[in-house]
Amino acid sequence: MKKVIKYFCLFGLIILSSCKKSEVQNPLADVANLGVGSYITLASTVNVNFSFNSPTSTVSIKVDQYAGSGDVDKIVLYVVEGSNSDPTAWKKIKTIPFTGAGTVLAATSQEVATALGVTVASLAPGNFYTFYNQVVTKDGRTFDLSNTIGALENNSNYNACFRWQAYITCAFVAPVAGSYRVVQDDWADWSPGNIVTVTDGPAANQINLSAVWPNPAYGDIVSPLIVNIDPATGTAKVPLVTFANNYPGTATARGAGAGDVAGYVFSCTGYITLTMLVTYNGSSQGNLKLVLQKL
Repeated sequence: MKKVIKYFCLFGLIILSSCKKSEVQNPLADVANLGVGSYITLASTVNVNFSFNSPTSTVSIKVDQYAGSGDVDKIVLYVVEGSNSDPTAWKKIKTIPFTGAGTVLAATSQEVATALGVTVASLAPGNFYTFYNQVVTKDGRTFDLSNTIGALENNSNYNACFRWQAYITCAFVAPVAGSYRVVQDDWADWSPGNIVTVTDGPAANQINLSAVWPNPAYGDIVSPLIVNIDPATGTAKVPLVTFANNYPGTATARGAGAGDVAGYVFSCTGYITLTMLVTYNGSSQGNLKLVLQKL
């Protein structure tokens, strides 16, 4: 769970050992306190799953613009394997003209492989790729992660789309139970490097994360945190559940996407990545990420 100093915290800042959630808001989260710029917004996600070893498999999203500093002329699309916010690591795929609301940003497996200097076959199941969008306005200015404060991207009021991810999917095949290393836990029940246990079931194509959230040192299980998995792609969903109490307080979680979509469970690589909307004592904690890697 989130930790606080003197019972208050600024979200995403210092973590200590006390166990209450803060209701104090970061002033950067106030739309009125941020400057105006030009950027693209996410209109809809079309597809973010590549089929393995298919050069023509395509991922894409649709975007709109917020032309605070001038109309958008084009978007330069970059990619990296995994994630890396350093622009010097980005590999250019192509430039896409902005044609108005609903402009499609798309890339094929072959385009990604060409940009990275690898073969399509090397885009292995379970791997993910991050696409970075650089906006170019009609007067020649550029906007991307390198010259934009994080509060713009992180504040859902803006719906800014500076990056998006796609995965090479693989079929889910049980069993996957065992020991996993914590890579990321935004709920902060565990630290990176901690070892946790994931169990199978209770039904087919499900896993149980009740030994992960809650950490028994902080909270008690109310209902099992069950993840439902599409056996064809590893796409994971987390229906609304009250998973813990006595933090002190009661915590609920659900998948952060439409239809409670949360992320992926890749049995082929032992990789679990889930983003869940967590509520604590009736107060939203935002979309929190949990990433686990099987030992």
